[in-house]
This record gives sequence, structure tokens and C-alpha cells, in this order.
Amino acid sequence: MSPHSEEDDRRSWRYEPLTPDLVLGARVSGVVYSGRSAFQQVEVLETPGLGRCLVLDGKTQSAEADEFVYHEGLVHPVLVAHPRPEYVCVLGGGEGATVREVLRHNTVQHVDMVDLDRDVVEVCRRYLPTLHQGAFDDPRLRIHYDDAAAFLDTCTDCFDVVVLDLADPTEGGPATMLYTRRFYETLRARLRPGGLLVTQAGPASLVNHREVFTAICYTLRQVFPLVAPYAIPVQSFGETWGFALASLGPSPLDMTASQVDSCLAGRGVSGLRFYDGEAHPGLFALPRFLRLALQEEDRVITEDRPLFVY
Repeated sequence: MSPHSEEDDRRSWRYEPLTPDLVLGARVSGVVYSGRSAFQQVEVLETPGLGRCLVLDGKTQSAEADEFVYHEGLVHPVLVAHPRPEYVCVLGGGEGATVREVLRHNTVQHVDMVDLDRDVVEVCRRYLPTLHQGAFDDPRLRIHYDDAAAFLDTCTDCFDVVVLDLADPTEGGPATMLYTRRFYETLRARLRPGGLLVTQAGPASLVNHREVFTAICYTLRQVFPLVAPYAIPVQSFGETWGFALASLGPSPLDMTASQVDSCLAGRGVSGLRFYDGEAHPGLFALPRFLRLALQEEDRVITEDRPLFVY
């Protein structure tokens, strides 16, 4: 056996650019899976610091160590804001962790999950069981391997809640047109009276919050009467991540800590590690630089004028 060297240490590190001037580094101890689907490069990497990580086209999507922060933060604020979510649509979310959290709510009777890339779902089903935790086998779930816009164009169902766990809008990427005003208008038409949606909205850190986060929120405001932006630090992303909740009825901002906890308990949701009633109002308490940037934003994302993350 050859002796361990500093060169071996350097080779074991993976660097992911966050901006032209900043990178996120993580030591990789093994490659669990690497392949290319019809749409993107798919990797599952083993890391000492974050556990297994799903990486698509070089961008970290989920890590075992902290995926609960992202997925609980994405799903539960919008579901507790609805008085009785029964029919839910999840767009994206190939790891299965988003539907895992949705299905915790015993009011939910049916979930349509729409993901473009069957290969990603199958890779996650096999190599990331800690993320989906068997959610793919729940009888309330129906998986559609389709483009989200095409699915909604032909779907006749309406939903209480839509959760958008999509890939970032990247130049030439498959999800870019799913952040436009036209797509948000399509989603509004698929919501039941009083329905809500939530979307991941890109990086919201000091150095890159104007890439797409503020514009996504402003674009949603052209379509929905109430939009509540929020942000969560996600360690495996190396930055604070933005979300936007849009509503045709109830506001998550009106819920008290006791109301949130009572709602979760009444629906049989237990064992959460990130989200609860005390955490809920803090999600929407944005720092001043983000509040000012949201107030100053005037870009509407359209098919003719898309925006991209770095």
C-alpha cells in the first residue's frame, strides 16, 4: 500500500463555484454513483462532512447531513398555512424527500409528483434511502415522468397546494421556463380556491440575492395577491437559500407559534428537526438588506427575458 500524500488530499477535495469569486469545498471519500441521464450529469458522492450528496450538473442538490433543513423548510410552512391540504402537487423533488415531508400530513389524500428525469428518481431510490425513507412506495403518491409545464397543460385536476422543488434556472437548463410569469399564471389556474404554492427561489446570500431570488418574488407578486419570501441557511449549499410562498387565501404570516404546533400535532406530524411553531415566524423575518432589495426589485421574469443563477 502506497503512503498517503498531500497530493491525495488535494485530489479528494471537490470545489463548487458559488459566484465568480467564491467556491464551496468539501472532501470526497468516494463516488457512490456517476452517470449521465438524457438531461444531466448525475452523481452521488460520499463525503465525511455531509454524508452522501446528490449532485446534478456539478451543483449540490441534497446532502444527508442537512437535507431536513431544506425539505422541512420548503414543505411545512405552506402546508400548515392551508386549513386542510388534501390534494398536493410536487414539481421536481427527485430525491423523494419533498414528498416524504408532504406525506407526513395525515390530511393529504393524494400527491402528484412530476419529475422530468426518471434516472434521477431511480438513482435516489437506490442510493439515497435516507432521503426518501420509503416515500416512493406510499399508495397516496403517483409519480409522473414528464415536463412540469406539459403535465399542467394536460392535467385537469386542481390542487390545494403546489410545491416547486425544481432545479435552479440555468442557461439552457430544463427548468428555466418554470420561473416565469406565464408559468406562475398556469399554476394559479391549477389551484383550488384558497390554494397556496411554494417555490425554492435560488440563493439569497449577501453576494447573490439579486441573481434570481428577488426577481422570482417580484414575478410572483404580479400573479398572486400575497407573496411571503423567506430564507434559510443551508450548510451543504454554502449559503442562505431563498424560498417564496404565494397564496390565494390564507397567509402564513398570520399564524402564531401555538397554532403551528397545534396544526402539526393534529395532523400527526412529529419528529421534525428544523421546523416548528417557534421557528415559523423567524423564517419570514428577513435581514434588512434582503427587505430593501425586495422593495427595490422591478424585474419580471418572462420567457423572453429569463434570469439565470451563476
